[in-house]
Amino acid sequence: MELAEAMSTLEREGTAQNRKIYARHGAQEPMFGVSYGALGKLEKKIKTDHDLGLALWATGNHDARMLAAKVVDPQEFTAKLADQWAREAVCYQTAGAVADVVAESPVARSRCDVWRDRKGEWVASAGWGVLARTCEDEDLWDIAELRGLVRQIEDEIHERPNRVRHEMNMALICIALRNAALQRLAMSAGRRIGAVDVDHGETNCSTPDACDYIEKTVGYRQRRAVRSG
Repeated sequence: MELAEAMSTLEREGTAQNRKIYARHGAQEPMFGVSYGALGKLEKKIKTDHDLGLALWATGNHDARMLAAKVVDPQEFTAKLADQWAREAVCYQTAGAVADVVAESPVARSRCDVWRDRKGEWVASAGWGVLARTCEDEDLWDIAELRGLVRQIEDEIHERPNRVRHEMNMALICIALRNAALQRLAMSAGRRIGAVDVDHGETNCSTPDACDYIEKTVGYRQRRAVRSG
């Protein structure tokens, strides 16, 4: 699919109602307001097309960038390209989309290490997002490193920018799922941290209580393991 066809399809799929919803979540113009379902159908049609993904991202259009993150080839990402995308993220949706791609790339660990402590809200959010998506990967993270990151989350979470707090909270939850020892450590940290205040704007979104979420997720995994034999 060529860029012009992709953009015209996105424009055709967009709605004014979705634009209002996405704006409440922080998305910025230009955007068409394409549903996630429609993006998923386009992703299945395009599959992987790295050059198209780069062209879509370069338009600056919100919907095009969300689609770009679905069709680029993560294996083609360099540190330079990842840094560029992270700098250009302007809301939590695009920061999350960057984290999705980079977490599957060869530069996942290096970008996570570089981005987590940045002052910019969206770059730091992407960094903690990459951690949340990769922390169960034994090839990327050893237990001692994750224990140190639990301590950092506990020490810093209430002082970091708004959406960074949310991503750090989610990273704490994901670290807890690595093994029983980290679960106990994260639960203890979560109890000391308490409620994490995140402004989600005029939306129904919320930041979960880490301890409750960990317990529910661990329970779900245990039940699934029993069912699968």
